[in-house]
Amino acid sequence: MKYILGIDIGTGSTKAVALNLNYEPIDSVQHHYPSFSTLPGYNEQDPILIWEAFKQCISEMKERMGAVPEGIGLSAAMHSLISVDETGNALAPMITWADSRSSEIAQRIFESAAGMELYHQTGTPIHAMSPLCKLIWWREHEPELFQRSHKFISIKEYIWYRLFKEFKIDHSIASCTGLFDWKALTWSKEALLLAGITGVHLSEPVSTSYQKKDQEGVTFVIGASDGCLANLGTDANEKGKAALTIGTSGAVRISSPKPIFNAAAMTFSYLLDEQTFICGGPVNNGGIALQWLLKNVLGKKELSSADYSELFDQIKTTMAGSKGLIFLPYLSGERAPIWDSESCGTFFGLKLQHDQSHLSRAVLEGICYALNEVLIALESPTAEILQLQVSGGFVHARIWMEILADITGKEVVLVQTEDASAIGAAYLAVKTIGLAAEYPRPAGEAQCIQPNPKHHEIYRELFSIYRQLYPGLKGSMHQLERFNSQQEQKMGS
Repeated sequence: MKYILGIDIGTGSTKAVALNLNYEPIDSVQHHYPSFSTLPGYNEQDPILIWEAFKQCISEMKERMGAVPEGIGLSAAMHSLISVDETGNALAPMITWADSRSSEIAQRIFESAAGMELYHQTGTPIHAMSPLCKLIWWREHEPELFQRSHKFISIKEYIWYRLFKEFKIDHSIASCTGLFDWKALTWSKEALLLAGITGVHLSEPVSTSYQKKDQEGVTFVIGASDGCLANLGTDANEKGKAALTIGTSGAVRISSPKPIFNAAAMTFSYLLDEQTFICGGPVNNGGIALQWLLKNVLGKKELSSADYSELFDQIKTTMAGSKGLIFLPYLSGERAPIWDSESCGTFFGLKLQHDQSHLSRAVLEGICYALNEVLIALESPTAEILQLQVSGGFVHARIWMEILADITGKEVVLVQTEDASAIGAAYLAVKTIGLAAEYPRPAGEAQCIQPNPKHHEIYRELFSIYRQLYPGLKGSMHQLERFNSQQEQKMGS
């Protein structure tokens, strides 16, 4: 059977989705790998393990399908950084988007005169997730590694080099580094100067339609970032639609012919292709907050699908609003719209009347409140969002999608349950290699969930309280972070 393959190189796993030539998903494979943290704020991975998972996905799919694909499109998580030598070998573990060791550097840049200029020039929020901040941290804290590095690259560039022995970076991944000038489509001189490098230390930027054939004659399309391709995979590239993803983290994104800047919420603007920007905001705490609840609060050691099902069944019978219990989901700090690595999770309104079911529902509600804040930052009178095209692991829990609809007041639309970023990568490959003149659109009937008006009114009042909590608690959160840091230093000494 002839098929197209889309591959998403994610934070926790690499997943490959095969589409037939009617562009319908027909099969998928997935391989996981770990992250590790050697010090507070560190989040690293072994790029070799990711490369092995990538190869395994392709090998298994070819074996299952009995043939090589017509083409392969690539998607990858953003903001990763790897130091490599001349032969593309990693000199240190890969730093992921979740690594916050450079938060003080990000704050320094944000408060400088150049901070807002860089934000508008690159479209990338000034935050520790940004490779720009990570590079400066390496230069200041690991100068020997910094000097030995031949190139600084992302995980997709690492895999591309292993495939084709060339350092290339697509415009989409480049546009989320904090180092790329979206107007000139080249590296920003100002950002390079700030990082202490030149363009020689980075890969050559190329279009997201850049392609290359492997030894078997299979065309690989370099593709884009996972966020941009999730919009493509969920059919969210039209006015009035936003793509909303909840996986380990979460994000809300809309399509636009030009960048959209919001200095207060610091929304991002990343390139999908030459005509399309994907603009939005990410949150740190999606499914990871639910995992924390199950493991650290409810005592589930090895999580199974039954654990999740039991939790969701309990939440279904718990009243909307969790009897006035509100959860700030900042367990790993937060990105949009507050951009505060020192923020922390908080249950507010906790009383004797609350039990496990209220805590559980409040966690889901808190994640949706956070995404609703991003949604509000993206909306304007001329760009009203009517539908949320959803993707990510949370789509397997209808109650979670219902809570999202009730909190946002928007129609929630599920067009397919397979990995949206991998499907978007396949769609981009379909257009690039000439199988279709335009990007395909998802086939089949969508599942639509309308907000419950009574629940929406409850959440509207609670959300107004939610929005007051962080500004009031920010100072105390930062004091507590400093206290914890001091205690860790004492224990270390």
